Amino acid sequence: MDIALFSPSSLFAADDDSSSDGETRETSESFLDRNHQFPGMELHIREFGFHQLNANLLWPGSFSFADWLVQHPHLIRNRRCLEIGSGTGALAIFLKKEFNLDITTSDYDDQEIQDNIAHNCLANNITPSLPHIKHTWGDEFPTSVPDWDLIIASDILLYVKQYPNLIKSLSFLLNSYKPKDTTNAVSPADCKLNGAESDLLPWPVFLMSWRRRIGKEDESLFFNGCQEAGLDVKHLGNRVYSINLP
Repeated sequence: MDIALFSPSSLFAADDDSSSDGETRETSESFLDRNHQFPGMELHIREFGFHQLNANLLWPGSFSFADWLVQHPHLIRNRRCLEIGSGTGALAIFLKKEFNLDITTSDYDDQEIQDNIAHNCLANNITPSLPHIKHTWGDEFPTSVPDWDLIIASDILLYVKQYPNLIKSLSFLLNSYKPKDTTNAVSPADCKLNGAESDLLPWPVFLMSWRRRIGKEDESLFFNGCQEAGLDVKHLGNRVYSINLP
């Protein structure tokens, strides 16, 4: 299949030691129900047995990123968040339940993906379901004035040919950002790493993490592309990176 038809989903097939030891069962020819262990809670997630856009199963980055965010809660509290490449919605559901985070999911323009995220929200007692935006990287974004000061994703660097489209969408979200409510906007001083002045987390900012192995050349291709687009890249540790305007 042409790579351009694949989803920018962040959720991929997890290693056995990344998902929970809950039972796995096939509920139909199209879906699998699995119980996954996230920090402090178990989530019941319906995954596609197969999906042509690859928004099917969880990949390890979702779990490692959740662990990292729990260790740095001050970076996400009170923020307005967009997750790109949401896949099944599992990470966003966890963040909503753990932090009551104002979070919107997003993935390829595909109704099945949106419907499955809504199903998983209901299965984990999130009602109404999380807001969702259909968006294919590189296309015109449905919202002309984005107001998310935090954009997140995990395990989204698999499709190298999509890097220019991903960077185009990220550049739009960061450069076009306007706070929804300027009176309650998050101050950079409230978003520190380890409480150090030198570790302020800018806003808007893109936080990403992954555990899916990719080649060093591919990794460099993405980060160099971000820098060429005028974005700053910083490694925060544990394969978590921040990308933001200079």
